Formats: sequence, C-alpha cells, structure tokens
Amino acid sequence: MSAEEENAQPYDESAPAPRELRFAYVAGVTPGKWIRRWEERMPGIPLHAFLSDDGAQLAVLRDGSADLSFVRLPVEREGLSVIPLYEEQPVVVAPKGHEISVFEEVDLADLAKETFLDVASLGGAEPALQVVASGAGLVVLPMSVARHFNVKDTVARRLTGAPPTGIALAWPTDATDEVIEEFIGIVRGRTASSSRQPSAQQEKPKREPKPDRRGPAVKKPKVAQRYAPNPDKGRGKGSRKKGKR
Repeated sequence: MSAEEENAQPYDESAPAPRELRFAYVAGVTPGKWIRRWEERMPGIPLHAFLSDDGAQLAVLRDGSADLSFVRLPVEREGLSVIPLYEEQPVVVAPKGHEISVFEEVDLADLAKETFLDVASLGGAEPALQVVASGAGLVVLPMSVARHFNVKDTVARRLTGAPPTGIALAWPTDATDEVIEEFIGIVRGRTASSSRQPSAQQEKPKREPKPDRRGPAVKKPKVAQRYAPNPDKGRGKGSRKKGKR
C-alpha cells in the first residue's frame, strides 16, 4: 500500500455535500451581471445557471433541479416567494417584407385585421417564429425574446397598446436560507456592505485593545500647606465674634 493510500481519509457518506446554488432563467433574461457579482462576493459557493422554457419555468423549482428561477409573469404563486423585477417591451413579429417594416412602432389597434398566432400552442417562441417566417401570421412577444431567437426572414417592431410582460425571481418559500437571501440581494442591487446582506452581517473579529504606551500613572506629591486655614471661611455673615476694644 502506498503512503498516499495509507494517509487517505475514508469517505463519509453521511457528510453533507458542498453547497452550490442553481438557478434557471427564461429566454430573454441576461443573467451575466448577476453571475459576475456572485463570483466576486461568494467565490466559495459555485453558481450554476441554465436556460428553461416558459413551460418549465416553475417545474425546475418543483422537481428541485433549481433553487431559484427567473420567470415570466404571470405564474402560480402557491408555495413560492416571487419578487417582480422589471417589465418587458412588447413587439409584433411579422414575416420579412410585411408592411409593418416601414414603421418604427405599431399600435395594436392598427393590426385588427391581421392573423395572430398562439405562441403556446405552437410549442414556444422559437417554433412560433419559424411559422411566422413562413407567412402564416403574426405573433406578439417580449422584445428580448424576439432578439434572443432572431429567426431569419422575420421583422419585429415595437408594439404600443399591448400590455407588457414582466420578469420576476421565484423560489420555494420553505427553502429560503442565507445563500438564497444573498443571491436575492445581488439581483436587487444591494451592495456588498449592505446591512441586509447575510454576508455583511457575519460577526467581525474583535480587535485587541491597543497597548497603553503612557506608562504607569505617577502620583503628584502632596504640597505642604503654607498658611493656616481661615476659621471664618464658609461661615455666614457676622459669624465672627466681636471682642472688646
């Protein structure tokens, strides 16, 4: 047996696995800035991110494959904590050469005679855009999603008169801990020194008191009283007895 084998520690199956944080995000979300901040502040805890489609944005939380998920609202909030983050600009996507291409933005009311496709029934944004490219109809999507897939032979224009969609951060309420709270703070823009960040609340080591360099205190010698005390000092007026002259 080699020296390395003799010194090797036995594997403890009961020991907890090293903590890591996993989060999912839907198309259109760009988590790069949050990942960079996490790596700067929490280098000891690995962060794993993966893309999920809108249909699985909550499934990844239910089956435990993700600790948190950037979701597109609305969602079923039962058992979840949900923090809305921002709204998305809607766009209308049409086949290349459509008349909307001559405008910078289009009002939804002006497209009343157009055929709109149901994105969910077509299997999601990417296959729906492929159908749009074939000339079968138009779709309304968040601008970030249309840019993410960027399907050839389509054109997208800003859409007014349509409700915006929203992005939120969701996680199981009963799974909240300091690691998740730390990530939430980063997403919400808290600084590393914020009192609401768990990493900033850790007890700092107490500094040892500085040594007293003044040395031991030297008592001043008592000075002998040169004059006898005035017996009348402190008495009321007229307290001195008058003698005979």
